[in-house]
Amino acid sequence: MVFSSSLFLVYFLPVFLICYYLVPRNFRNWVALAGSILFYSWGAPKFIFVILGTTFIDFHLVRWMSGTKTRLYRRLMLLLSVSINLGLLVYFKYSGFFIDNLNGFLTVFGLNGVHWTRLIMPIGISFYTFETITYVVDVYRRVHAPLKNFWDYQLYIILFPKLIAGPIIRYHEIADQIVDRSASETADNRIIGLYRFILGLAKKVLIANVLGQQVDQIFAMGPENISSSMAWIGIIAYSFQIYYDFSGYSDMAIGLGKMMGFTFMENFNNPYISRSITEFWRRWHITLGRWMKNYLYIPLGGSRVKSQSRLFFNLWIVFLFSGLWHGAAWNFVVWGGFHGLFLILDRLFLLKWSERMGKIPSVLLTYLITLIGWVLFRSESLSDAWIYLGRMFSFSGDYPGWMLDSQFWAMLLVGAFFGFYGMFGSVEKWQMQVIDKPYNGRKLWIGGGIALVLLLFSLASVTSAGFNPFIYFRF
Repeated sequence: MVFSSSLFLVYFLPVFLICYYLVPRNFRNWVALAGSILFYSWGAPKFIFVILGTTFIDFHLVRWMSGTKTRLYRRLMLLLSVSINLGLLVYFKYSGFFIDNLNGFLTVFGLNGVHWTRLIMPIGISFYTFETITYVVDVYRRVHAPLKNFWDYQLYIILFPKLIAGPIIRYHEIADQIVDRSASETADNRIIGLYRFILGLAKKVLIANVLGQQVDQIFAMGPENISSSMAWIGIIAYSFQIYYDFSGYSDMAIGLGKMMGFTFMENFNNPYISRSITEFWRRWHITLGRWMKNYLYIPLGGSRVKSQSRLFFNLWIVFLFSGLWHGAAWNFVVWGGFHGLFLILDRLFLLKWSERMGKIPSVLLTYLITLIGWVLFRSESLSDAWIYLGRMFSFSGDYPGWMLDSQFWAMLLVGAFFGFYGMFGSVEKWQMQVIDKPYNGRKLWIGGGIALVLLLFSLASVTSAGFNPFIYFRF
């Protein structure tokens, strides 16, 4: 079940919210937990038991770890908990990747490969694995005490607004909200959350889906069969598809949380107006970047290292890991290494160059770099990516505009406008006024009217179109 499906919008969400608001406040966690279990079980009924089982083990391991002052014992409990969670992630998500590469290596020496049954990956495993790790690490660091109630911990892990695709919530940021959020369960927050949800739904359904349908057709043709202009149109459209797809889902998650009294951190902030790849990663998938920084980069030594080469090594390791986190394939690893390389180049000289170039040229250069990265990310294999990049920069072939319909061009222009309009004036400040400030008086009626129109168009699109994928669902 995804947020942009008819099942969720017409049946699950209205019934859930009615039940949630009608029960007394001290029963709302139970309604949220029951709804979250149903939400996940609907799409992956077998894997719900994996989550319930690992959370039961984790809860008690962390309680035992927190209750002792013996440093060795605490470290052993930390290691055991992290190993269990990463072990499940590696088993379900990466075992096939490792076996394929091992078999390729054995074939070189004329040896028989290892037989391995392909596994179905639990939905959202990358996201909730990271959140279980933040729980044990935050408690180990004594940033926050562990939860006293197992069902509260279960809710923290499986809370459906952020379960499938984030934002990635750090435990100490939400722990107190799990126990008591009475101060934030206000009418203003419910209205803000509803409007934010509808905005995210519109971004996903009206922009990302329209672009994605054409992008899939272009990439399905094979990179060797497309012209240079078609290659550029395909990857530019994909850059906006993945942005509105993922940021739209994040908006919906933040809005749902707001309606329930939870406050989730922002996950996107106009990433395509970045003047460097360093800035891009402060604006794109913000919660993943923070997770990598706090739970991988800093433990590696972060920036407090004796040599510049070790600093660059830490950056590269983090982004290679980030690439692998996104998918069990070499093109994702290379994508991560590609971004890591430009982070290093930023520190060496590119940040100084971007200052000299001025705002618009540096933004366009950064966008070009991200486009090249998106080719690696979207292609089915590294070989396809190299061919696709070759077609992009061959600047040959016919103009394919006649193959693309007017709706595609309209949504591409809309996506480009809202992707870059943050460059101008005080747009970013205005955005926060729109998405995070109370709606009163005239603003309430205007916002309500716009939200109603977007909701009706989105529902019409969802119910009439058969194309409704979600890119980050597989991560």
